[in-house]
Amino acid sequence: MSKLRVNAFTLSLDGYGAGPDQDLQNPLGIGGESLHKWFVDTRTFRKMVLGKDGGTADVNDGFAERSFENVGAWILGRNMFGPIRGEWPDDNWKGWWGDNPPYHVPTFVLTHHARAPITMEGGTTFYFVTDGIHSALEQAKAAAGGKDVRIGGGVATIRQYLQESLIDEMHLAISPVLLGKGEHLFAGLDMLKLGYQCTEQVATALATHVVIKRG
Repeated sequence: MSKLRVNAFTLSLDGYGAGPDQDLQNPLGIGGESLHKWFVDTRTFRKMVLGKDGGTADVNDGFAERSFENVGAWILGRNMFGPIRGEWPDDNWKGWWGDNPPYHVPTFVLTHHARAPITMEGGTTFYFVTDGIHSALEQAKAAAGGKDVRIGGGVATIRQYLQESLIDEMHLAISPVLLGKGEHLFAGLDMLKLGYQCTEQVATALATHVVIKRG
């Protein structure tokens, strides 16, 4: 049965999934890049995101590899697609990743401003959803063809789906980094009341991996 998943989403020790002041120069916010040291050297990151060989094949890579398995569609918040706010000024911006984004399946971007779909290299087509998270999920599940739907972030998007208890499984990598401020994932959320529990935990030098599932 198709699941709605979050995978390889990194948090700081103090619970932030992105640093403050996100912009074109700091897409992850100030200090946000320091969260992802566990991921960027893995074999999976180099293959799936950079299109290169090499990289580590360890516990961190195992979780990275799992994150791409059985994914038939993605959902992204608008910040995950780009730094532009408000109306689209033109059609020039096509994401952070160049002509061949790392998604390779239909990808649904939450936004308040309509835009025509964009077909990219490698199987990614971006669809822009203006009528909310439930519509995006419905469209993504239809496009996934029985496979899972993965939420790529950011924090605000994940929080919206958590508040509705719509996420079935969530893998978080807790990085040994303090950000001090930014976007906090769990602030104000009663995860127990929403039906979630931790089912797996594995620690490495660069991250503590936890899996949280809805019971």
